[in-house]
Amino acid sequence: MGEKRECEASAAGAAAAEADKAARTSAASGKSDLKRAFAEDGALKTHVGGQALIEGIMMRGKYNWSVAVRTPDGSVYVEEHDLASGKDKNGWMYWPFVRGCRSMVESLALGFKALEIAMMHAFGEEDEPEGRRTTEAAEKQADASSDRFESGLEGPGREVLSGMPSQNSEDFSWKKDFGRPDTVIDALGAQHTLEVVSEPAASGQIDDQSQNSVTKQPLDNDAKDPGKKDFLDEEVEFGKKEMGLSMVLGLVLGVALFIVAPAFVTNVIVGEYDSNPVWWNIVDGLLRVAVFVGYLWLIGRMEDIRRMFGYHGAEHKTIHCYEHGLPLTPENARSFPRLHVRCGTAFLIMVMIIAIFVYTVIPVNLLIDAWGVPDGAPKLLLVIAIRILFLPVIAGISYEITVKWAGSHPENPLVKLVLWPGMQMQYLTTNEPDDGQIECAIAAMQKVLEREQAEQTKQATAH
Repeated sequence: MGEKRECEASAAGAAAAEADKAARTSAASGKSDLKRAFAEDGALKTHVGGQALIEGIMMRGKYNWSVAVRTPDGSVYVEEHDLASGKDKNGWMYWPFVRGCRSMVESLALGFKALEIAMMHAFGEEDEPEGRRTTEAAEKQADASSDRFESGLEGPGREVLSGMPSQNSEDFSWKKDFGRPDTVIDALGAQHTLEVVSEPAASGQIDDQSQNSVTKQPLDNDAKDPGKKDFLDEEVEFGKKEMGLSMVLGLVLGVALFIVAPAFVTNVIVGEYDSNPVWWNIVDGLLRVAVFVGYLWLIGRMEDIRRMFGYHGAEHKTIHCYEHGLPLTPENARSFPRLHVRCGTAFLIMVMIIAIFVYTVIPVNLLIDAWGVPDGAPKLLLVIAIRILFLPVIAGISYEITVKWAGSHPENPLVKLVLWPGMQMQYLTTNEPDDGQIECAIAAMQKVLEREQAEQTKQATAH
């Protein structure tokens, strides 16, 4: 038995070394990231997905999700939360086509929660004098308590990784969630007790040197007056209100920019909807794609957004590294392309393409005739309302195509054709990361891998 395990370990090591050699050879060959992303798709198709944040990365797996953020003092703050499955209570939400809408909503909610954590730790202290920031850093870690995130973020495991170079930017203005919806989020849950998860890494893919750089921060709540809120508590409460308002405004802006505006312009170019529905929907869809591409290109010119896109590239490189069976180190991850075939950008593009077909087959003309809707604004408002109402249907169809089908058949030539537009869009939504950004991605990835290894060990012991 022992000899068998040694042989398997030796074979895995040889395969990892071969994958490393192939990746470095391909990187030196001058091939485009697009060709490399398809050619170098790792044998281990992980379900772990991620999202770029403000100066950080969020990674999520089956059992937990984690956030790693570069703080102003140069360290990496790591926080994790449980994921609790709601399949037993709401099984219908996991049906085909329904699960796509559920996944999109949950990914958006999880993205905002992760963004809230990143905003608090990446730039929360930049306006303070350097001396005050240094003296209060330990106090804020000690004052962290289970009531810091009262709505679904109670009791995370928190860590600070020291000894990493600072990767800061100037003032930040975020615009959009660039998540990876290929990972199904069962439901958002959180631990009810405050604890630092400290299971040792059992996987050989986790770099020992990175593990040794983790410094656990004591969480002492005894000295805190329960009747008095400290500065950090007040700051978090204020941040939640602002985050909720930002989420609502973001959704309104998205509807106005990607649904209302293209529909209005199409009505000016083509005329009334019922005069030529097919041509109207084609022009509307092309305008929507053009607005989306232009929007990404425009915000990508901003320095702060460029850094976020760099973290997106770091997420992809880290996942590539893991899927090829290599130790998670910046040096190993750096050799892989910044594009990934299972990125959520393909999902967003597929939503816009599928929308053209779905909106075309909806019998809007029948409603217009049955209700006697007059020309002008009333007819346009009806068309816009129908577009908003059918977004869940479009999301469900797009999810089944890009995630379930394409994700399960990556070698299929038709899949490559379907994913090609989304892969092209990744040139806009990713940048080459620096080593500090890759370190953040690795730190977040490690917490997810540690948890999954612990759960596997627990299940093996139970049987």
